Amino acid sequence: MIKNYDVSTDFYDEMFAKKESPHSHYQPLYDNISLLDKKIVESRYQLAQQNFIRQGITFTVYNNSEGTERTMPFDPLPRIISKEEWNVVEKGLQQRVLALNAFLEDIYMDQEILKQGVVPRDLIVTSPHFYHQVHGINVPRKKRIFIAGIDLIRDDKGNYLVLEDNIRNPSGLSYVFQNRFVMRKLFPDLFNGYSIESLENQLHEMHDALKYIAPNHKKHPTIVLLTPGVYNSAYYDHSFLAKEMGIELVESRDLIVNNQVVYMKTTKGLKQVDVIYRRIDDDYLDPLVFREDSLIGVPGLIDAYRAGNVSIANGVGNGVADDKATYAYVPDMIRFYLKEEPILHNVKTYQLSNKTDYEYALANLDDLVFKERNSSGGYNMLIGPQATAEEKAIYRKKIIGNPEAFIAQPTISLSQSPTFTEEGIIGRHVDLRAYVVLNEVPHVVPGGLTRVALRKGSLVVNSSQGGGGKDTWVLE
Repeated sequence: MIKNYDVSTDFYDEMFAKKESPHSHYQPLYDNISLLDKKIVESRYQLAQQNFIRQGITFTVYNNSEGTERTMPFDPLPRIISKEEWNVVEKGLQQRVLALNAFLEDIYMDQEILKQGVVPRDLIVTSPHFYHQVHGINVPRKKRIFIAGIDLIRDDKGNYLVLEDNIRNPSGLSYVFQNRFVMRKLFPDLFNGYSIESLENQLHEMHDALKYIAPNHKKHPTIVLLTPGVYNSAYYDHSFLAKEMGIELVESRDLIVNNQVVYMKTTKGLKQVDVIYRRIDDDYLDPLVFREDSLIGVPGLIDAYRAGNVSIANGVGNGVADDKATYAYVPDMIRFYLKEEPILHNVKTYQLSNKTDYEYALANLDDLVFKERNSSGGYNMLIGPQATAEEKAIYRKKIIGNPEAFIAQPTISLSQSPTFTEEGIIGRHVDLRAYVVLNEVPHVVPGGLTRVALRKGSLVVNSSQGGGGKDTWVLE
């Protein structure tokens, strides 16, 4: 199956140092793959997809004529990360999340980083995700981040770079556990020769982190996960996490606010809620404060939040820190708050609100990747080298009309990883969404979700854009 695998010199290969010569930590997998029969792999792959369907493990693709509900495409060949590599990544992620949390605490309280000009004030106060409504709110233990999803890529030398910070409502964690479950069940022979970090206690870590931010350090807080409902694209993610953490899954109709206290309706009457892990966007959380037309929010919730009677995770207004324009300043945040040099580096970013960057980006539109500051999921992007002349012309007009809404970055060829396809095992581009849970100290889930661009030559790994997922192994 692997005889036609092409090891390119244009980008880093996760498995091979050179043709038919795997990196040492991939050697057992290479040997195990060599023993597999293609028909057996295909039949097990179909069983994996059926397992996802039975459990309702789906996501939503919008603007697609073939329907919106899809199962997550699953690739049975794992991505493997050596312990030495992971140690560096782990420390870099912990450092980054600590700095981002300090930044959020600062800009919603004293704004020292803005006063000293480290981050431009206009960039922050004009961001659509900076919410004046929650300025000055004291959050328990100053933890505005509960969970972060940090997207990492590798350049042609194999160096890890941070592509994006997701600290509003990062999704996909349930796929990490399901991918491991399916691999253990259907492809146990691929584990031969490996000892890997377990996912066993990760949800316990998450539950502890939610308990840690309970108001007044309450020892036995009531914790709920607030979902928009069954029609939300990430509903499976919500239901899985609530069930596995042993907390209630609630919708807005299950909650009520009385005298600045949040209660959950139960068959035994009202029960006070202390911590809400919300999976609803800020704009829809409370119709009395944000969007009046929200039917999925809880009236009075922000009032209870301001009074200190309930914790909301992740914090309201976190989106200002994962704005794609703010991203460029995270290395400066690390230096400012932690007095350290960044361990993980950013991708070079051009701010189109800056005249020099704007002129350079427009002149090099064919070579750069353009993103809307506040879009996610791979939507509203332009990959210059892969775009048609018509697509570039349309995007150019959008940029000229509102340059402040865009950033540009060099086109980086993501690393490639062996992927099972109809033609056999072929290289496809991957990234890594790593999950960091901020308890008393940051805890990094070992591995995370490797996302793979299943279309040949594609650099877009998002599931909403045709991407799939792999199990990610961190070696012990």
